[in-house]
Amino acid sequence: MTDAHSPSGLRGLLLCTDGLDRAAHVRDDPTLIGGLLADPATRVVAVRADRVLVDPDDRLVYRSPEAADADRLTIFLGREPHSDGREPDGEGERTAYLGVVEQPTAGDADNGWRTLRAVGAQLSDRDAAVATTLIALANWHRGHEHCERCGGPTQPVTAGWVRRCVRNGDEHFPRMDSSVIMSVIDAEDRLLLGRGVTWPENQFSVLAGFVEPGESLEAAVVREVFEEAGVQVADVRYLGSQPWPFPSSLMLGFTARAVTTDLTHDPAEMAEVRWVTRQEYAVLLRSGAIRVPGSISIARRLIERWLGEDVETVAGGPVIEGWRPTR
Repeated sequence: MTDAHSPSGLRGLLLCTDGLDRAAHVRDDPTLIGGLLADPATRVVAVRADRVLVDPDDRLVYRSPEAADADRLTIFLGREPHSDGREPDGEGERTAYLGVVEQPTAGDADNGWRTLRAVGAQLSDRDAAVATTLIALANWHRGHEHCERCGGPTQPVTAGWVRRCVRNGDEHFPRMDSSVIMSVIDAEDRLLLGRGVTWPENQFSVLAGFVEPGESLEAAVVREVFEEAGVQVADVRYLGSQPWPFPSSLMLGFTARAVTTDLTHDPAEMAEVRWVTRQEYAVLLRSGAIRVPGSISIARRLIERWLGEDVETVAGGPVIEGWRPTR
């Protein structure tokens, strides 16, 4: 993905573009899915657990509908965007995209089925948008087969974007868990890094945490930094956001100025926290003594914004990623 396509102020932020026109206004049409499954021009993408099928050039594999899709969970993902910004005569003039949920098999990893962590950085804008949306919705459907109010079974409606309880009629909508992630910088221009309690000893990233009910995003930044590192911050500023379907988060990126610098980490969440200068971080990278966040993550972009250049440039070559892609 090129920087010009990113709607965020963070350079190179992935997974966050609108690769399709979601065409939400047609989702309520009860004939939509059936009609698109009957049209060989419809492009179908399958997901198996958290994997999508890619070709040897890391391009998402699209196919025509097949008979078995009628018995699978099917989601309308949208249509090809308008090429000239004008509405065509009919919706059918633009290619439609469906996602279907297939059952995983033991050999998927050896046959081109890849996780988003493994292939997300190589996907085109459209492929990334399709894969991210489909994986997020498949995750949500998998965990919401019963009504949270009465326990009755739910069924997909609205072209896969809603589940309705068959017992009481309640409608349930896809869940997104809002999380703040922040680069905290002190008066000496040092960056605050932390290592989670389950992480390897050399894996560090910027701090992050979930937004709590009744809390603003800015207040969540202040609270999380103090809880995890004992540091008070001010001047909280929004930088950009990234969908993170592992399984259902939306990462909201911020930067903040440290008012205090003494560190007192929460041992239940953080194994350690530390301040680093750019020079210290560069030395750690070059020696392999520190792992960086994965290449598709907003955490990586927040660190690179502070550095002023890519981590590979600072390291003078390849770096060790903390979240290793799986096939």
